[in-house]
Amino acid sequence: MNGTILTLLMLSAVSGATDFKAGVARKVITPTESIWMAGYASRTRPSEGVLHDLWAKALAFEDAHGQRLVIVTTDLIGLSRDVSDEVAARVKEKYGLDRRQLMLNSSHTHSGPVIRNNLEVVFDVNVNPADRPRLRQRFIDYRNQLVDHLVEVVGAALADLSPATLAVGHGSAAFAVNRRKPTAQGVSIGVNPDGPVDHDVPVLKIASPDGKLRAVLFGYACHNTTLNGYQINGDYAGFAQLELEKNLPGTTAMFFMLCGGDQNPNPRRKVELAAQHGKTLADAVQRVLAGELTLVHPAIRTAYENVKLNLTHQERSVFEQEVKSSDPYRKHRAETVLAALDAGRPIWQIAIPVQAVALGDHVAMIALGGEVVIDYSLRLKREYPDANLIVAGYTNEVMCYIPSRRVLREGGYEASDNMMYYGYPGPFTENVEETLIDACHRLLDEVGVKTENAKH
Repeated sequence: MNGTILTLLMLSAVSGATDFKAGVARKVITPTESIWMAGYASRTRPSEGVLHDLWAKALAFEDAHGQRLVIVTTDLIGLSRDVSDEVAARVKEKYGLDRRQLMLNSSHTHSGPVIRNNLEVVFDVNVNPADRPRLRQRFIDYRNQLVDHLVEVVGAALADLSPATLAVGHGSAAFAVNRRKPTAQGVSIGVNPDGPVDHDVPVLKIASPDGKLRAVLFGYACHNTTLNGYQINGDYAGFAQLELEKNLPGTTAMFFMLCGGDQNPNPRRKVELAAQHGKTLADAVQRVLAGELTLVHPAIRTAYENVKLNLTHQERSVFEQEVKSSDPYRKHRAETVLAALDAGRPIWQIAIPVQAVALGDHVAMIALGGEVVIDYSLRLKREYPDANLIVAGYTNEVMCYIPSRRVLREGGYEASDNMMYYGYPGPFTENVEETLIDACHRLLDEVGVKTENAKH
Protein backbone atom coordinates (compact mmCIF):
# COMPACT_ATOMS: atom_id res chain seq x y z
CA MET A 1 0.00 0.00 0.00
CA ASN A 2 1.54 3.34 -1.01
CA GLY A 3 1.96 6.22 1.42
CA THR A 4 -0.77 8.42 -0.09
CA ILE A 5 -3.46 5.75 0.24
CA LEU A 6 -2.34 4.93 3.79
CA THR A 7 -2.49 8.61 4.76
CA LEU A 8 -5.99 8.95 3.31
CA LEU A 9 -7.17 5.88 5.23
CA MET A 10 -5.73 7.23 8.45
CA LEU A 11 -7.36 10.62 7.93
CA SER A 12 -10.65 8.91 7.18
CA ALA A 13 -10.42 6.87 10.38
CA VAL A 14 -9.68 9.96 12.47
CA SER A 15 -12.56 11.84 10.81
CA GLY A 16 -14.94 8.96 11.48
CA ALA A 17 -13.89 8.82 15.11
CA THR A 18 -14.33 12.57 15.67
CA ASP A 19 -17.53 13.22 13.73
CA PHE A 20 -19.12 14.58 16.87
CA LYS A 21 -18.35 17.00 19.69
CA ALA A 22 -18.45 16.69 23.45
CA GLY A 23 -18.43 19.22 26.27
CA VAL A 24 -17.95 18.75 30.00
CA ALA A 25 -18.79 20.96 32.96
CA ARG A 26 -19.16 20.66 36.71
CA LYS A 27 -20.46 22.69 39.63
CA VAL A 28 -20.39 22.21 43.39
CA ILE A 29 -23.91 21.84 44.82
CA THR A 30 -22.98 21.27 48.46
CA PRO A 31 -25.33 23.11 50.83
CA THR A 32 -23.61 26.13 52.32
CA GLU A 33 -25.25 25.73 55.74
CA SER A 34 -26.69 22.97 57.89
CA ILE A 35 -29.76 21.50 56.17
CA TRP A 36 -32.29 18.72 56.66
CA MET A 37 -31.10 15.51 55.01
CA ALA A 38 -33.03 13.04 52.85
CA GLY A 39 -33.23 9.27 52.84
CA TYR A 40 -33.70 8.04 56.40
CA ALA A 41 -36.77 8.43 58.56
CA SER A 42 -34.63 7.90 61.66
CA ARG A 43 -32.83 11.25 61.36
CA THR A 44 -33.95 13.80 63.94
CA ARG A 45 -31.78 16.83 63.21
CA PRO A 46 -30.11 18.69 60.32
CA SER A 47 -26.72 17.94 58.80
CA GLU A 48 -23.48 18.37 60.75
CA GLY A 49 -20.54 19.16 58.50
CA VAL A 50 -19.37 17.94 55.10
CA LEU A 51 -17.36 14.79 54.43
CA HIS A 52 -16.86 15.72 50.78
CA ASP A 53 -18.56 17.98 48.26
CA LEU A 54 -21.65 17.15 46.23
CA TRP A 55 -21.49 17.86 42.50
CA ALA A 56 -23.64 18.44 39.46
CA LYS A 57 -21.77 17.40 36.33
CA ALA A 58 -22.86 17.70 32.71
CA LEU A 59 -21.76 15.88 29.58
CA ALA A 60 -22.93 17.39 26.28
CA PHE A 61 -22.85 15.62 22.90
CA GLU A 62 -23.42 17.02 19.43
CA ASP A 63 -23.35 14.88 16.27
CA ALA A 64 -22.45 15.85 12.72
CA HIS A 65 -26.08 16.80 12.00
CA GLY A 66 -26.37 19.14 14.97
CA GLN A 67 -28.40 16.75 17.13
CA ARG A 68 -27.61 17.23 20.81
CA LEU A 69 -27.86 15.39 24.11
CA VAL A 70 -26.89 16.58 27.59
CA ILE A 71 -26.54 14.09 30.45
CA VAL A 72 -26.48 15.64 33.93
CA THR A 73 -25.46 13.65 37.00
CA THR A 74 -26.14 14.88 40.53
CA ASP A 75 -24.99 13.71 43.95
CA LEU A 76 -28.52 13.91 45.33
CA ILE A 77 -31.31 11.67 46.66
CA GLY A 78 -33.28 12.42 43.50
CA LEU A 79 -34.96 15.29 41.72
CA SER A 80 -38.62 16.14 42.19
CA ARG A 81 -40.88 16.76 39.19
CA ASP A 82 -41.07 20.50 39.82
CA VAL A 83 -37.26 20.80 39.77
CA SER A 84 -36.81 18.74 36.59
CA ASP A 85 -39.62 20.54 34.78
CA GLU A 86 -38.27 23.98 35.66
CA VAL A 87 -34.72 23.05 34.64
CA ALA A 88 -35.96 21.58 31.35
CA ALA A 89 -38.08 24.65 30.55
CA ARG A 90 -35.24 27.06 31.25
CA VAL A 91 -32.74 24.94 29.30
CA LYS A 92 -35.08 24.91 26.31
CA GLU A 93 -35.53 28.67 26.49
CA LYS A 94 -31.82 29.45 26.89
CA TYR A 95 -30.18 26.71 24.81
CA GLY A 96 -32.88 25.30 22.55
CA LEU A 97 -32.74 21.74 23.92
CA ASP A 98 -35.94 19.73 23.69
CA ARG A 99 -37.04 17.74 26.73
CA ARG A 100 -35.96 14.51 25.05
CA GLN A 101 -32.40 15.87 24.75
CA LEU A 102 -31.87 16.45 28.48
CA MET A 103 -31.27 13.56 30.89
CA LEU A 104 -31.11 14.30 34.63
CA ASN A 105 -29.81 11.41 36.73
CA SER A 106 -29.31 11.31 40.52
CA SER A 107 -26.96 9.06 42.50
CA HIS A 108 -29.54 8.61 45.29
CA THR A 109 -27.07 9.36 48.05
CA HIS A 110 -28.79 9.20 51.42
CA SER A 111 -26.29 11.71 52.78
CA GLY A 112 -27.49 14.76 50.86
CA PRO A 113 -30.14 17.44 51.37
CA VAL A 114 -33.90 17.24 51.13
CA ILE A 115 -35.09 18.43 47.73
CA ARG A 116 -38.44 20.16 48.07
CA ASN A 117 -41.39 17.79 47.41
CA ASN A 118 -39.09 14.74 47.51
CA LEU A 119 -39.41 12.75 50.77
CA GLU A 120 -40.33 15.99 52.53
CA VAL A 121 -42.55 13.96 54.85
CA VAL A 122 -39.52 12.96 56.95
CA PHE A 123 -38.96 16.64 57.65
CA ASP A 124 -42.63 17.26 58.45
CA VAL A 125 -42.78 14.37 60.93
CA ASN A 126 -39.48 14.89 62.73
CA VAL A 127 -39.08 18.65 63.03
CA ASN A 128 -40.40 20.62 65.98
CA PRO A 129 -43.23 22.83 64.65
CA ALA A 130 -41.51 25.93 66.04
CA ASP A 131 -38.38 25.19 63.96
CA ARG A 132 -40.15 24.27 60.73
CA PRO A 133 -40.39 27.70 59.05
CA ARG A 134 -36.67 28.42 59.46
CA LEU A 135 -35.46 24.95 58.42
CA ARG A 136 -38.00 24.64 55.62
CA GLN A 137 -36.84 27.92 54.14
CA ARG A 138 -33.30 26.52 53.97
CA PHE A 139 -34.23 23.66 51.67
CA ILE A 140 -36.59 25.87 49.66
CA ASP A 141 -33.64 28.21 49.11
CA TYR A 142 -31.42 25.23 48.29
CA ARG A 143 -33.97 23.95 45.78
CA ASN A 144 -34.07 27.30 44.00
CA GLN A 145 -30.27 27.58 43.92
CA LEU A 146 -30.07 24.01 42.63
CA VAL A 147 -32.27 24.85 39.65
CA ASP A 148 -29.96 27.76 38.81
CA HIS A 149 -26.90 25.54 39.15
CA LEU A 150 -28.31 22.80 36.91
CA VAL A 151 -29.21 25.29 34.17
CA GLU A 152 -25.74 26.82 34.45
CA VAL A 153 -23.91 23.50 34.25
CA VAL A 154 -25.86 22.52 31.11
CA GLY A 155 -24.92 25.82 29.49
CA ALA A 156 -21.28 25.42 30.48
CA ALA A 157 -21.11 21.92 28.95
CA LEU A 158 -22.66 23.16 25.70
CA ALA A 159 -20.17 26.05 25.63
CA ASP A 160 -17.35 23.50 26.02
CA LEU A 161 -18.29 21.48 22.90
CA SER A 162 -15.24 20.49 20.88
CA PRO A 163 -14.21 17.51 18.69
CA ALA A 164 -14.12 14.29 20.68
CA THR A 165 -14.01 10.53 20.51
CA LEU A 166 -16.42 8.24 22.32
CA ALA A 167 -15.87 4.62 23.31
CA VAL A 168 -17.80 2.13 25.43
CA GLY A 169 -16.87 -0.84 27.56
CA HIS A 170 -18.12 -2.85 30.52
CA GLY A 171 -16.66 -3.99 33.81
CA SER A 172 -17.95 -5.54 37.01
CA ALA A 173 -18.09 -4.77 40.73
CA ALA A 174 -19.51 -7.21 43.26
CA PHE A 175 -20.35 -5.23 46.42
CA ALA A 176 -24.06 -4.77 45.57
CA VAL A 177 -26.38 -7.37 47.10
CA ASN A 178 -30.12 -7.88 46.81
CA ARG A 179 -31.70 -6.50 49.96
CA ARG A 180 -35.11 -8.23 49.80
CA LYS A 181 -34.77 -10.95 52.42
CA PRO A 182 -37.58 -13.55 52.62
CA THR A 183 -38.72 -14.27 56.18
CA ALA A 184 -41.62 -16.10 57.80
CA GLN A 185 -43.30 -12.71 58.27
CA GLY A 186 -42.77 -11.66 54.65
CA VAL A 187 -40.03 -9.81 52.78
CA SER A 188 -37.86 -7.52 54.89
CA ILE A 189 -34.87 -5.31 54.10
CA GLY A 190 -31.70 -7.27 54.80
CA VAL A 191 -29.13 -9.26 52.83
CA ASN A 192 -30.31 -11.82 50.30
CA PRO A 193 -27.27 -13.37 48.58
CA ASP A 194 -29.59 -15.51 46.47
CA GLY A 195 -31.61 -12.58 45.12
CA PRO A 196 -31.16 -11.11 41.61
CA VAL A 197 -28.32 -8.63 41.06
CA ASP A 198 -26.65 -6.91 38.14
CA HIS A 199 -22.99 -6.18 38.80
CA ASP A 200 -22.38 -4.63 35.38
CA VAL A 201 -20.34 -1.40 35.26
CA PRO A 202 -20.96 0.30 31.90
CA VAL A 203 -18.33 2.89 31.00
CA LEU A 204 -18.36 5.68 28.41
CA LYS A 205 -14.94 7.16 27.67
CA ILE A 206 -14.82 10.67 26.23
CA ALA A 207 -11.47 11.83 24.90
CA SER A 208 -10.05 14.57 22.72
CA PRO A 209 -8.87 13.57 19.21
CA ASP A 210 -5.28 13.31 20.48
CA GLY A 211 -6.38 10.69 23.00
CA LYS A 212 -6.43 12.85 26.14
CA LEU A 213 -9.14 11.64 28.50
CA ARG A 214 -11.72 14.35 29.21
CA ALA A 215 -14.54 12.55 30.99
CA VAL A 216 -15.72 9.12 32.02
CA LEU A 217 -19.38 8.29 32.63
CA PHE A 218 -19.87 5.07 34.58
CA GLY A 219 -22.90 3.35 36.06
CA TYR A 220 -23.79 0.89 38.79
CA ALA A 221 -27.03 -0.53 40.19
CA CYS A 222 -26.87 -0.11 43.96
CA HIS A 223 -28.38 2.16 46.60
CA ASN A 224 -26.01 4.80 47.95
CA THR A 225 -26.77 3.78 51.53
CA THR A 226 -23.43 2.77 52.99
CA LEU A 227 -23.69 5.70 55.40
CA ASN A 228 -26.55 6.97 57.55
CA GLY A 229 -24.94 9.73 59.59
CA TYR A 230 -25.23 13.50 59.55
CA GLN A 231 -22.27 14.51 57.35
CA ILE A 232 -23.05 15.61 53.80
CA ASN A 233 -21.40 13.29 51.25
CA GLY A 234 -21.99 11.32 48.05
CA ASP A 235 -21.56 7.87 49.67
CA TYR A 236 -19.71 5.21 47.63
CA ALA A 237 -20.50 6.97 44.34
CA GLY A 238 -18.92 10.16 45.64
CA PHE A 239 -15.82 8.28 46.76
CA ALA A 240 -15.62 6.50 43.38
CA GLN A 241 -15.64 9.80 41.52
CA LEU A 242 -13.00 11.26 43.81
CA GLU A 243 -10.80 8.18 43.37
CA LEU A 244 -11.04 8.32 39.58
CA GLU A 245 -10.30 12.02 39.42
CA LYS A 246 -7.30 11.55 41.70
CA ASN A 247 -5.93 8.76 39.50
CA LEU A 248 -6.85 10.42 36.19
CA PRO A 249 -5.88 14.09 36.55
CA GLY A 250 -7.86 16.46 34.37
CA THR A 251 -10.73 13.99 33.95
CA THR A 252 -14.29 14.59 35.07
CA ALA A 253 -15.74 11.38 36.53
CA MET A 254 -19.54 11.10 36.44
CA PHE A 255 -21.58 8.46 38.27
CA PHE A 256 -24.82 7.30 36.60
CA MET A 257 -27.30 5.47 38.84
CA LEU A 258 -28.81 2.33 37.30
CA CYS A 259 -31.67 0.12 38.57
CA GLY A 260 -30.64 -0.12 42.21
CA GLY A 261 -34.05 0.00 43.88
CA ASP A 262 -33.66 -3.36 45.63
CA GLN A 263 -29.86 -3.39 45.87
CA ASN A 264 -27.70 -2.32 48.82
CA PRO A 265 -23.94 -2.06 49.30
CA ASN A 266 -22.57 -4.76 51.57
CA PRO A 267 -21.13 -4.28 54.17
CA ARG A 268 -22.31 -0.87 55.38
CA ARG A 269 -22.32 1.86 58.03
CA LYS A 270 -18.68 2.98 58.21
CA VAL A 271 -16.95 5.75 56.27
CA GLU A 272 -14.08 3.41 55.44
CA LEU A 273 -16.59 0.99 53.87
CA ALA A 274 -18.02 3.74 51.67
CA ALA A 275 -14.48 4.59 50.58
CA GLN A 276 -13.75 0.89 50.02
CA HIS A 277 -16.80 0.42 47.81
CA GLY A 278 -15.92 3.59 45.94
CA LYS A 279 -12.42 2.32 45.28
CA THR A 280 -13.78 -1.06 44.16
CA LEU A 281 -16.00 0.70 41.63
CA ALA A 282 -13.26 3.08 40.51
CA ASP A 283 -10.86 0.16 40.02
CA ALA A 284 -13.46 -1.58 37.84
CA VAL A 285 -13.78 1.55 35.70
CA GLN A 286 -10.01 1.88 35.33
CA ARG A 287 -9.71 -1.74 34.23
CA VAL A 288 -12.25 -1.00 31.50
CA LEU A 289 -10.37 2.12 30.41
CA ALA A 290 -7.12 0.14 30.24
CA GLY A 291 -8.70 -2.57 28.09
CA GLU A 292 -10.19 -2.77 24.62
CA LEU A 293 -13.22 -0.53 24.14
CA THR A 294 -15.67 -0.19 21.24
CA LEU A 295 -15.44 3.08 19.32
CA VAL A 296 -18.83 4.78 18.95
CA HIS A 297 -19.80 6.92 15.95
CA PRO A 298 -22.88 8.94 16.88
CA ALA A 299 -25.73 9.92 15.27
CA ILE A 300 -27.69 10.96 18.35
CA ARG A 301 -31.32 9.90 18.58
CA THR A 302 -33.52 10.71 21.58
CA ALA A 303 -37.09 10.08 22.76
CA TYR A 304 -39.07 10.95 25.89
CA GLU A 305 -42.51 10.11 27.26
CA ASN A 306 -44.44 10.39 30.51
CA VAL A 307 -46.08 7.02 31.07
CA LYS A 308 -49.13 6.84 33.34
CA LEU A 309 -49.21 3.98 35.83
CA ASN A 310 -52.30 3.06 37.82
CA LEU A 311 -52.44 2.67 41.59
CA THR A 312 -54.63 0.16 43.38
CA HIS A 313 -57.83 1.96 44.33
CA GLN A 314 -58.84 2.03 47.97
CA GLU A 315 -61.95 3.41 49.63
CA ARG A 316 -61.94 6.71 51.48
CA SER A 317 -62.80 4.86 54.69
CA VAL A 318 -59.34 3.24 54.66
CA PHE A 319 -57.70 6.66 55.07
CA GLU A 320 -60.32 7.92 57.52
CA GLN A 321 -59.26 5.02 59.72
CA GLU A 322 -55.57 5.47 59.02
CA VAL A 323 -55.63 9.15 60.01
CA LYS A 324 -56.22 7.94 63.59
CA SER A 325 -53.00 5.89 63.55
CA SER A 326 -50.31 6.44 66.17
CA ASP A 327 -47.73 6.01 63.38
CA PRO A 328 -46.92 9.59 62.33
CA TYR A 329 -46.10 8.53 58.77
CA ARG A 330 -49.39 6.70 58.29
CA LYS A 331 -51.26 9.63 59.79
CA HIS A 332 -49.42 12.10 57.52
CA ARG A 333 -50.10 10.01 54.42
CA ALA A 334 -53.80 9.72 55.32
CA GLU A 335 -54.08 13.46 55.84
CA THR A 336 -52.45 14.07 52.46
CA VAL A 337 -54.75 11.63 50.65
CA LEU A 338 -57.92 12.94 52.32
CA ALA A 339 -56.98 16.52 51.45
CA ALA A 340 -56.47 15.49 47.82
CA LEU A 341 -59.80 13.69 47.74
CA ASP A 342 -61.57 16.70 49.25
CA ALA A 343 -59.99 18.98 46.65
CA GLY A 344 -60.88 16.64 43.80
CA ARG A 345 -57.26 16.14 42.79
CA PRO A 346 -56.46 12.92 40.86
CA ILE A 347 -54.45 10.53 43.03
CA TRP A 348 -54.83 7.10 41.42
CA GLN A 349 -52.20 7.50 38.70
CA ILE A 350 -48.52 8.43 38.65
CA ALA A 351 -46.73 9.68 35.54
CA ILE A 352 -43.30 8.07 35.16
CA PRO A 353 -40.75 9.71 32.84
CA VAL A 354 -39.19 7.27 30.38
CA GLN A 355 -36.31 8.35 28.14
CA ALA A 356 -34.43 6.55 25.36
CA VAL A 357 -31.13 7.48 23.74
CA ALA A 358 -29.16 5.88 20.94
CA LEU A 359 -25.55 6.90 20.28
CA GLY A 360 -24.89 5.52 16.84
CA ASP A 361 -25.33 1.78 16.54
CA HIS A 362 -23.16 0.83 19.52
CA VAL A 363 -24.77 2.33 22.63
CA ALA A 364 -28.40 2.58 23.72
CA MET A 365 -29.74 3.90 27.00
CA ILE A 366 -33.18 3.60 28.54
CA ALA A 367 -33.77 5.69 31.66
CA LEU A 368 -36.80 5.57 33.94
CA GLY A 369 -37.91 7.77 36.77
CA GLY A 370 -38.28 6.35 40.25
CA GLU A 371 -36.43 3.79 42.31
CA VAL A 372 -36.43 1.01 39.73
CA VAL A 373 -35.78 -2.56 40.87
CA ILE A 374 -33.17 -4.72 39.17
CA ASP A 375 -35.69 -6.91 37.31
CA TYR A 376 -36.18 -4.18 34.69
CA SER A 377 -32.49 -4.02 33.85
CA LEU A 378 -32.11 -7.80 33.66
CA ARG A 379 -35.22 -8.20 31.49
CA LEU A 380 -34.47 -5.40 29.03
CA LYS A 381 -30.87 -6.52 28.55
CA ARG A 382 -32.13 -10.03 27.82
CA GLU A 383 -34.58 -8.63 25.28
CA TYR A 384 -31.96 -6.43 23.59
CA PRO A 385 -28.84 -8.63 23.67
CA ASP A 386 -27.12 -6.85 20.77
CA ALA A 387 -27.90 -3.26 21.72
CA ASN A 388 -25.19 -2.66 24.37
CA LEU A 389 -28.09 -1.40 26.48
CA ILE A 390 -27.62 0.67 29.63
CA VAL A 391 -30.73 0.63 31.82
CA ALA A 392 -31.05 3.37 34.45
CA GLY A 393 -33.48 4.40 37.13
CA TYR A 394 -33.48 7.58 39.23
CA THR A 395 -33.67 9.73 36.10
CA ASN A 396 -35.60 12.99 35.68
CA GLU A 397 -37.67 12.36 38.81
CA VAL A 398 -37.64 10.12 41.88
CA MET A 399 -41.27 9.84 43.00
CA CYS A 400 -41.41 6.33 44.55
CA TYR A 401 -40.19 2.76 44.02
CA ILE A 402 -40.98 1.06 40.72
CA PRO A 403 -41.57 -2.63 41.48
CA SER A 404 -41.63 -5.43 38.96
CA ARG A 405 -44.54 -7.86 38.87
CA ARG A 406 -42.47 -10.32 40.92
CA VAL A 407 -41.65 -7.75 43.60
CA LEU A 408 -45.23 -6.51 43.70
CA ARG A 409 -46.54 -10.01 44.31
CA GLU A 410 -43.92 -10.77 46.97
CA GLY A 411 -44.74 -7.59 48.89
CA GLY A 412 -42.45 -5.68 51.20
CA TYR A 413 -40.98 -2.20 51.22
CA GLU A 414 -40.26 -1.80 47.51
CA ALA A 415 -43.68 -3.20 46.60
CA SER A 416 -45.97 -1.14 48.80
CA ASP A 417 -44.62 0.10 52.14
CA ASN A 418 -42.54 2.87 50.53
CA MET A 419 -45.67 4.52 49.16
CA MET A 420 -46.52 5.75 52.65
CA TYR A 421 -43.29 7.79 52.82
CA TYR A 422 -43.75 9.11 49.29
CA GLY A 423 -47.34 10.10 50.09
CA TYR A 424 -49.23 7.87 47.66
CA PRO A 425 -52.49 6.12 48.59
CA GLY A 426 -51.51 2.58 47.63
CA PRO A 427 -49.32 0.25 45.56
CA PHE A 428 -49.25 -0.01 41.78
CA THR A 429 -51.60 -2.36 39.98
CA GLU A 430 -50.19 -5.63 38.63
CA ASN A 431 -49.74 -4.29 35.09
CA VAL A 432 -46.99 -1.89 36.20
CA GLU A 433 -44.15 -3.92 34.68
CA GLU A 434 -45.79 -4.61 31.33
CA THR A 435 -46.90 -0.99 30.96
CA LEU A 436 -43.38 0.29 31.54
CA ILE A 437 -41.69 -2.38 29.45
CA ASP A 438 -44.07 -1.64 26.56
CA ALA A 439 -43.10 2.03 26.84
CA CYS A 440 -39.40 1.09 26.79
CA HIS A 441 -39.97 -0.99 23.64
CA ARG A 442 -41.84 1.88 22.02
CA LEU A 443 -39.19 4.50 22.77
CA LEU A 444 -36.27 2.27 21.86
CA ASP A 445 -37.97 1.55 18.57
CA GLU A 446 -38.40 5.30 18.07
CA VAL A 447 -34.64 5.85 18.38
CA GLY A 448 -33.89 2.95 16.05
CA VAL A 449 -33.00 0.25 18.58
CA LYS A 450 -34.77 -2.96 17.58
CA THR A 451 -34.76 -6.56 18.68
CA GLU A 452 -36.56 -9.69 17.61
CA ASN A 453 -37.04 -10.61 21.28
CA ALA A 454 -39.17 -7.59 22.20
CA LYS A 455 -42.83 -7.43 21.31
CA HIS A 456 -44.09 -4.31 19.58
